[in-house]
Amino acid sequence: MNYTARLAELGITLPKAAAPVASYVPVVVHGGMAYVSGQLPFVEGVVVKGRLGDDVSVEAGKAAARACGLMIVAQLQAAGLLDQVERVVKLGAFINCTADFTEQPEVANGASDLMEQIFGGAGQHARAAVGVPALPRGAAVEVDAVIALKA
Repeated sequence: MNYTARLAELGITLPKAAAPVASYVPVVVHGGMAYVSGQLPFVEGVVVKGRLGDDVSVEAGKAAARACGLMIVAQLQAAGLLDQVERVVKLGAFINCTADFTEQPEVANGASDLMEQIFGGAGQHARAAVGVPALPRGAAVEVDAVIALKA
């Protein structure tokens, strides 16, 4: 499938793929799989910061997770892999939250729903959604991905 055309159909404009903030690469391809490093929620070039259960609402967290998902797709596009996607295998969602916050799955749905919107049935995936006490750059959410590529 031509996912570049699908993005246009959906009216989705991808952000510029973010450069790594430390010693890693954004995407590694091995054994027919693309491993996308954790992506932060950039909106208009600025990281969405804050803590769920404190100063970030569930809806704002879900929007931040969607922004992470857009960055995952942007990294795939930058690596020339977008139209080679066969299946989104797994997402890992890390939610910067208070100790008593328990709505990590609802927040992570922002990225999950985006994958299904773009990739259809191939966007349905396994997932982990976990709460953490801090994320790089004070981000509210971080999401990584494992993607199967067409042979």
